[in-house]
Formats: sequence, structure tokens, C-alpha cells
Amino acid sequence: MIVESALLTIHPGRETDFEAAYAKARSHLAGSVGHLGHELRRSIEAPNRYLLTVRWDTLEDHTVGFRGSPAFASWRALLGPFFAVPPAVEHYRDL
Repeated sequence: MIVESALLTIHPGRETDFEAAYAKARSHLAGSVGHLGHELRRSIEAPNRYLLTVRWDTLEDHTVGFRGSPAFASWRALLGPFFAVPPAVEHYRDL
């Protein structure tokens, strides 16, 4: 299993709209091959910053499967306009 960590910084003042868009976008993520679950958390110290963690069966399920899919295009179209900077994405594996 791989854990994707994505730090999402949203334009200040657009948090409520981002959360509404995320509610629509999450089904595109959840229906992807290899998706094992995900969580979105909002920062306490920086309310316009969110941490998205996604559990994938394999790295390629995210980097090739999801990112190369129409579901990613829909996901990005819904959420991309809210990003103040490109998301910082890293992948982690169990030791």
C-alpha cells in the first residue's frame, strides 16, 4: 500500500467554495482503480491549507491510472481553480 500526501493551499476566502467543490470531486477519486480510501483535513493554524491523504494499492494506481484518467481531469477541473499554488504531493510506503 502507498500513501499519497497532498498539501493543498487554497486562495484565502475561498475555503467554503473549495469544500463544496471537494464534496462533488471526491467521487471521482473514490471510484478509481487501486483507491483504498482517503481523508481531507483542514489546518488549524492556516485555515486555507488542507491535507489530503489517499491510500493506493500501488504507486502506479495514482501516478498512471488516476492521473491519466478522465476522472482526474474532472477532479482537477473542479478543484484546480481554488489552488493558490500547485499542490505539494509526496508518496510514502510502509517500512
